[in-house]
Amino acid sequence: MKLKIKIIAILTLFTLVGCNVKYNFTGTGKINAKTFQVNYFTNNAEIVEVGIERTFTQKLQNTILNQTNLDLVTSGGDLLYEGEIVEYRITPMSANAAQESSQNRMTITINVRYSSKNTEEDNFEKRFSFYHDYPADKLPSEVLNEALEGIYGRITQDIFNESLAKW
Repeated sequence: MKLKIKIIAILTLFTLVGCNVKYNFTGTGKINAKTFQVNYFTNNAEIVEVGIERTFTQKLQNTILNQTNLDLVTSGGDLLYEGEIVEYRITPMSANAAQESSQNRMTITINVRYSSKNTEEDNFEKRFSFYHDYPADKLPSEVLNEALEGIYGRITQDIFNESLAKW
């Protein structure tokens, strides 16, 4: 029985070693870059909420730093992320019996241009969007931090997956 377990373990080891693709815990595989650059994302939305562009830029930088071993640089990065916030919108989602809004939705859409010096076929320009629902009796300023955490968390992960994880 012990011999059988050892043989299975050795065969499994050879099978895993024989695979040419290497993955890390984020599923990115081998990244053909050493540095990345995130240019400041401007806010070009019709409704301007002050500071959300700075928060997004920092959140994207932190997402990439935390999930890769790439170094963040201010210029000349092997990977370049740039773009703008193109939509910041609040819309009523549901009404109560008095025909008043009982729930609102904050939606943010960000246009991203990604380019890789070493792998140009991976370059893209794409819009990423997500939302946060909240009770209509609250002001947007009351839920902004919580909303941005959720919205930006999802959008930055989607950008990471599209550019580096290839999911």
